[in-house]
Amino acid sequence: MTPDLALDWRAPHETDVMQTLGSLRRGPGDPTFALGPDGSVWRTSLTDAGAATLRVRQVGRDLMRVEAWGPGASAALALAPSMLGERDDTSAFAPGLALLADAHRRNPGLRVPRTARVMEALVPAILEQKVISLQAHMSWRRLLERFGSTAPGPTPRPMRVVPSASGWRAIPSWEWHRAGVDPRRAATVQRVAAYAARIEEAAELSPAEATARLTHFAGIGVWTAAEVAQRAFGDADAVSVGDYHISDYVGHALHGRDMTDDEMLEALAPWAGQRYRVIRLLMAAGVPGRPRRGPRMAFVDHRAY
Repeated sequence: MTPDLALDWRAPHETDVMQTLGSLRRGPGDPTFALGPDGSVWRTSLTDAGAATLRVRQVGRDLMRVEAWGPGASAALALAPSMLGERDDTSAFAPGLALLADAHRRNPGLRVPRTARVMEALVPAILEQKVISLQAHMSWRRLLERFGSTAPGPTPRPMRVVPSASGWRAIPSWEWHRAGVDPRRAATVQRVAAYAARIEEAAELSPAEATARLTHFAGIGVWTAAEVAQRAFGDADAVSVGDYHISDYVGHALHGRDMTDDEMLEALAPWAGQRYRVIRLLMAAGVPGRPRRGPRMAFVDHRAY
């Protein structure tokens, strides 16, 4: 099927499509994200103009072909360079450690995306609060399959577009329950959906102002704000403080031991302004973290209550 619009975009720096956009996927079965048989990345979005599907294909080290379908095709295409890390300039990044220098050298195309679609990043982050990823991803899939809309275009598998703010607010309590979402997280999603216009404005604010805008709402803390900043704002410094795994991962990757959040932040201080990039590079390079041992978070089936 011929796309409604297309763009051949040359980035100002080397860009790896999958490494850059991979952080936007919420689990392997994310209905808004798919990989084509040719390696292209497919992603849906709900723009102010309506639903859109993007297909992004790597053509060269810094050249990408972006195709768009749907009523929101033009708006989504306009945001594609930002989503692909156009604003993510690594020229000021100083690795400092041989480990990081090697990771940076081996992953020159890893960019921090900026989708500028805040609710699309915020809702799944809320679903991931205080539960294991498997459980949150299951809830995300079930809610989109039930309340999302069919993605436009010749998608490689059936895909969905996220509900509008009014759509999130209209989901009844029993449907949240069926999706395995407890009343606290469901109420938080519906609370922020009531102020979606104000929340979307955060994409144009400074990092500090954007975090303050998000954390103004009950149920949104620094962890959730950082998860949004890493995807919607292109913030290369946003650290997910309070994450169940990150502090120990950073501690073992850099110093071979467990760390508290405060110790992690102290360890990352030399890379102020680039701390999230450091974590992404360590992971992309396969630097091992904490050995798997001890207690893990349990799968809590809220549908049983």
